Amino acid sequence: MSSFSRFATSLAAALALATSATSVFAHDNDYLDTLKSPNGGQTRMAGAYHFELVMVKDSKDVKENQVTVYVTDHAGTKIPTAGATGTATILAGKVKTTATLVPDGDNRLKSTAKYASTVDVKAVLSIALAGKPAEQARFAPFVIAKDAHTEHKH
Repeated sequence: MSSFSRFATSLAAALALATSATSVFAHDNDYLDTLKSPNGGQTRMAGAYHFELVMVKDSKDVKENQVTVYVTDHAGTKIPTAGATGTATILAGKVKTTATLVPDGDNRLKSTAKYASTVDVKAVLSIALAGKPAEQARFAPFVIAKDAHTEHKH
């Protein structure tokens, strides 16, 4: 095998590895929606963190319901929320509610807000961990995510 052939083979292998590594570590919303979140919520990237938003799933009427956010790094390691501040802005049609999130031990922030569990609900989280700038993420917590595996036939 010539040196050029060995170089071309090595280059092709390196490119294949780089491409597959990029797709493995991609954390866009579509990818995150295919994963089962640890607490049953919807997960989004927010800078160096993942925010998992958990809202009450069976509230048919608009009423005070719990809002919980879990914070982890991209590897799933819990990030302490002591000293964190944040808000959850919840939009449902023309109704907008803002809830102040407070640390609730471990890697949680909690609050309550008025909402019904409908597919038109959108939420925007803004969370500043202690000594860090605020990070934001957008959610559609009651939209049922498609499993990427169901899109093709075997």
